[in-house]
Amino acid sequence: MKVLGILAFAVALLLSVMVHEFGHYITAKKFNMKVTEFFLGFGTKLWSFRKGETEFGVKAIPAGGYCRIEGMTPTDRMPAGEESRAFFTASSGKKLIVLGAGSFAHFLIGFLLIFSIFFGVGYTALLSNIAQVSPNSAASEAGFLAGDKIIEVDGQKVKDWYLDSRKIAESDGKQMRFTIERAGEVLTLTATPQYVQEQKRYVLGVVTQIGNKRESFFPAISASAKATVTLTKESVKSLFALPSKVPQLIRQTFMGEERNPDGLVGIVGAARVSGDAVSSQNLNSNQRVSTFILIVASLNIFVGLFNLLPFLPLDGGHMAIAIADEVRALFARIRRKPRPAGIDVNVMTPITMAVFGVLAVLTLILLVADIINPISINF
Repeated sequence: MKVLGILAFAVALLLSVMVHEFGHYITAKKFNMKVTEFFLGFGTKLWSFRKGETEFGVKAIPAGGYCRIEGMTPTDRMPAGEESRAFFTASSGKKLIVLGAGSFAHFLIGFLLIFSIFFGVGYTALLSNIAQVSPNSAASEAGFLAGDKIIEVDGQKVKDWYLDSRKIAESDGKQMRFTIERAGEVLTLTATPQYVQEQKRYVLGVVTQIGNKRESFFPAISASAKATVTLTKESVKSLFALPSKVPQLIRQTFMGEERNPDGLVGIVGAARVSGDAVSSQNLNSNQRVSTFILIVASLNIFVGLFNLLPFLPLDGGHMAIAIADEVRALFARIRRKPRPAGIDVNVMTPITMAVFGVLAVLTLILLVADIINPISINF
């Protein structure tokens, strides 16, 4: 099962990359840019076919994929009569849409994966099904029985028992009305929660089940949107904390320090964690699937944000240049001067290579760390 989880993660990662590239492809084609290649993998070509002007195919090294849009820089040569289809000649707005489409695809994947948990697979939640009634409690006196399902509290439908049960804790000892479902019948019971000094709150005196819960379509959309926002916020925090975690990663890699589960992790480490989740004996089948899906969703959201960082060769770096072009054009208009030529990314090559070098070194350190000192998470 662990190997299956690792392989599933690798497939999910490759599919995510291809959806990212498809975002670039579909928007570039929409704006009539010339797209000549769309490949899964790098290196030697294994198989391909041509549709229109674009060659689609698979290459030998499954380490990602790419979409080749012609005319990325002013020095790129375009076929005669197609100069206007070069990426470089497009408006800054179109450039931003094409460049941002990849990250948007990652956010969309993340949202859809989270939606599949809420709407399809289900998630572990506190249910309103009563598993046990405490003797001499308010619930016992009111006639609650194990097997009852609480469907309303004071006339309000139960949607999330974890939140709805707080009404009991905050009842101030007032009598409450409960609508329950028992053996297919709907009954109404009244009970006055009792104050428990040790817990410093009012309790009904029931223990409810923990089980798998699914949302209906629209509540699932709402819950997925909130979860996506939460994961995005956490990813932003992780990005800001990334530089401060590099020294820790070096110590963990080369000095034998124990890996921090909240520290940096590479693709190999994420694949290992996915394998651990899928093979865990402490999780049921639904929990394994939902945990795996959540890992892939979180990775997509983080990658989507990371790719927006304003550094070449990331898409965010190219977007920053497009924005800088518009800022320069604005100042030119204010000064009543002609629009200046767009910034040639070729002049930024030293910076691009420096950023690429830093990312390559970090990737290598993460690879070594994930192999010799892997992160351990007890699922």
